Amino acid sequence: MTLVQIAADTDPDDIRLHTTDPERIAAELALRGVLFDRWPATPITAEISTDEILGYYGERIGELDADERYRHIDVARIHPDDTDPQWPDRARAAREKFLSEHRHGEDEVRFFVSGRGCFYLHLEPEVVAVVCEAGDLVSVPAGTRHWFDMGARPDFVAIRFFEEADGWVGDFTGDRIAEKFPSLDQLAS
Repeated sequence: MTLVQIAADTDPDDIRLHTTDPERIAAELALRGVLFDRWPATPITAEISTDEILGYYGERIGELDADERYRHIDVARIHPDDTDPQWPDRARAAREKFLSEHRHGEDEVRFFVSGRGCFYLHLEPEVVAVVCEAGDLVSVPAGTRHWFDMGARPDFVAIRFFEEADGWVGDFTGDRIAEKFPSLDQLAS
């Protein structure tokens, strides 16, 4: 379920808005300079290729990249694999990589093909948690302090849009704010 929860950045229990209404979500995010859109989603399997995913969304990708600013468009995916004894450690490492507040030098644009994840935007004096699921497109503006949680059992496919090859590299702030806020699993339960 797509949702937005807005809380004071000094008190995660001071919830100012909690909504699953897509129109309200888009409006609230737009007020804060964050693009949110919904694209038709199609069920996919873990075996579908990156080229097939990009081909299926080719028209939408072309519209979003009409000015050709995104020179690198790829697909990030992580799926549980209970047959692999190393999967829990790899999943934990992947999750922990972006759980600390950071920012990027360019917009962080993601379209969720399947699964879910949560962007937490630190927009003083508030934190805006955006739980995204299949069909959700979000663009976190360059320089926005944020963190991302893919949950304790990560399972998602997302199309990523970059202007530069290293656009995904985070500049970590050292602020421990993320530790105070509910996880994706807590928000989505």
